[in-house]
Amino acid sequence: MEVVIAPGAELARLAADVIDRLLRTRAAQERPAVLGLATGSSPLAVYDELARRHAEEGLSFAHASAFMLDEYVGLAAEHPERYRNVIEREIAGRVDIAPEAVHGPDGLADDLPAACARYEEAIADAGGVDVQLLGIGTDGHVAFNEPGSSLASRTRIKTLTRQTRQDNARFFAGDVDQVPTHCLTQGLATIMAARHLVLLASGRGKAEAVHQLAEGPVSAMWPATVLQHHPHVTVLVDDAAASRLQLADYYRETFAAKPAWQRL
Repeated sequence: MEVVIAPGAELARLAADVIDRLLRTRAAQERPAVLGLATGSSPLAVYDELARRHAEEGLSFAHASAFMLDEYVGLAAEHPERYRNVIEREIAGRVDIAPEAVHGPDGLADDLPAACARYEEAIADAGGVDVQLLGIGTDGHVAFNEPGSSLASRTRIKTLTRQTRQDNARFFAGDVDQVPTHCLTQGLATIMAARHLVLLASGRGKAEAVHQLAEGPVSAMWPATVLQHHPHVTVLVDDAAASRLQLADYYRETFAAKPAWQRL
């Protein structure tokens, strides 16, 4: 696990660099790229930077496909906070990715377990995710894998904790009662199958979760800690989110001394 501490704008650029490099490399090889897209606040600056590079530097998503981490259950198809609509608004509609190449779990399906199984199959049929963007909740959840989630879990229905619903109420006019109580989410094992995980976190509110993620024991009580077992994880955090890290100085020294040839 590589921990990088830097200002927010720099973190967004670093994350965008990873995706930029993947897209351009695969285009040159005439091979598709598979992206994992996250919602929430953490990836927004990354999406802005990718959209800028598409508009100004010719970065193309035409041969990419994308898979979303999660989706609310029962939220109307036209609701602005339905995650499919959020992804369309924040990134898919701003670049040249084909609409049919953007996939998400179907939170309006009549048979939710079957929809989850189909989603797992779709990811596998695409060859798996190359780069997965992630955020982290204040309680250490990734995607909607709340504390207590199985570290071997796959895409499934989950009940959101009160804390997660309160955290997300800002997207629903501050009314926690408007936040759905259930979601479909990629499981922790599903996320761990991606080839490169890029997690972003900012703000002091994420500091304890980041500390547990990078330096705590692996535990279902802090679901993100399972990422310690992944062979290629990049954790991008600002100073506030890094404020609880015991090895913060070492992480800074390591990144400053990183060989030029060694990328994220």
